[in-house]
Amino acid sequence: MFADPFPSLKKSRRLVGRQQHNSNQRPSSTSNEPTMGTVGGGGAGKSGTVKQLNVGGKLFSLEASSLSLSLSLDSPSPTPTFVDRDPALLSAVLAAIRAPPSAAPAFPARVLLDEAHFYGLHAQLLTALSPPPLRGFSASLASTLSPASEPFPTALAPHHDGSLCLAHGAGQVTCYSPALDHLATFRTHLHRITSLRQLPPGLVLLGSSAAPGLHAYDFLEGRHVASVQWFDPTDTRVSKAKVIAIAARPPADAADTNSPILATFECPHRENCILAVDPETLKPTQEIGRQSGSAAKSSTPGRVVHLQALGLVFASFVSSGAFGYSGYMRLWDIRSGNVVWETSEPGGAGRSSRFGDPFADADVDVKQQAIYKVCSKSGDVAVADLRSLGNDPWVYMSSGPRGSGGGYGSVLHCHQSQVFVSRKDGLEVWSRLEEQLFNTGDLPEQSGTKERPKSAGIDERFYRSCYVDTEEDAKRGMIQMMAGGGDRLFVTREDMQGVEVWETSHLAGAVCL
Repeated sequence: MFADPFPSLKKSRRLVGRQQHNSNQRPSSTSNEPTMGTVGGGGAGKSGTVKQLNVGGKLFSLEASSLSLSLSLDSPSPTPTFVDRDPALLSAVLAAIRAPPSAAPAFPARVLLDEAHFYGLHAQLLTALSPPPLRGFSASLASTLSPASEPFPTALAPHHDGSLCLAHGAGQVTCYSPALDHLATFRTHLHRITSLRQLPPGLVLLGSSAAPGLHAYDFLEGRHVASVQWFDPTDTRVSKAKVIAIAARPPADAADTNSPILATFECPHRENCILAVDPETLKPTQEIGRQSGSAAKSSTPGRVVHLQALGLVFASFVSSGAFGYSGYMRLWDIRSGNVVWETSEPGGAGRSSRFGDPFADADVDVKQQAIYKVCSKSGDVAVADLRSLGNDPWVYMSSGPRGSGGGYGSVLHCHQSQVFVSRKDGLEVWSRLEEQLFNTGDLPEQSGTKERPKSAGIDERFYRSCYVDTEEDAKRGMIQMMAGGGDRLFVTREDMQGVEVWETSHLAGAVCL
């Protein structure tokens, strides 16, 4: 059972959306300034129709279909439509859209994006300022984000548009725009934030290992909006449950508002469950996978992924100590709440054929419908097809790390059909050959019985790996957290301030003539 959160959020969500919309408009310099309309990528004008604008005494000719609604639908006139704004800003916006990617904008990106909102050019400008598609083999360190105070990160929450929310220090959260400009920094009531997710519009979900509950904050205003608690009146052990991991809707389903928020809760007596929360009302709707937590095989999942297309929830737990690694992976049916597949290492149901080499980390590629893991001793990466899981579904790729150390301390993260694996001596990326050749990450369709041979779905020859960082990169320290958002990979390292931003160079696909 669970408790309802604070009062209804409908009014506050409307305020959040209104405030976010207003923050994207620059204040009018005169009451005669045109009214702001729809700011989508295209306006209502006919394609190819040229619109004349007189912006602060300077003439501009733009296609009406690219302008905002109020400007493109203005009645025809022999004289250009007058707009009382700074012409230098519009010139910079157009130059950034039309210039080669290597050209630097004349003004800060946030200023240009605010100006582009007025003219309806925000989508085009954001595309021009965004990095090229992320290709792990040619990715490199592009920049480092460092908050002004207490810059040691504790949790990352990138969004599918390339923006980032970063938890750091004693309960602080800093948010960056898709152009990586600083938006806001605020302090929460939590001492240390260990799990963090963005929830449009303008909300972040927080969890702490030191305080109970799942909390929602409006990052534009820096205020607490609601809390979700898990308790059971019939069981006194279920109280003061802390959030260990959060899974918001996947990037591929970012437009689907019906996908629930999934959060793992753990009580002081080790009782734990996965709680499904409605993203609109922030009210709990379902309890999945309740466990007693009396043994390692029933510990609280540290990673949870919603496989909405399959109606499944992936959950995993891993721990390390003097005797090595141990953990489990499970697939829960979100409709019935039953376990449909599980594996435990070392030993247990669905044991790996590599006894004594348990996994150090695991993640799910939602698009490929595959589970990836990195082995703790050998450092090998293995993959299993979600559509043909059996007692031992793993196919191993055996390149291993370039130095010694195996997979101890490795972190694995799936993003855009690529698998990023941190090593003691660097960052490795795995990709499917089909993806590189045909630009698709889908596994081939299969047919037949449930227990299919491995060669029918996944073959280790389909994959290749490469180290993408230099020796200087590896010297900065071992990677602690990785999270992908849009065409960026965000990386943090042990005892290192700030967050590294990895992108593909605009010249990565250049061909020498």
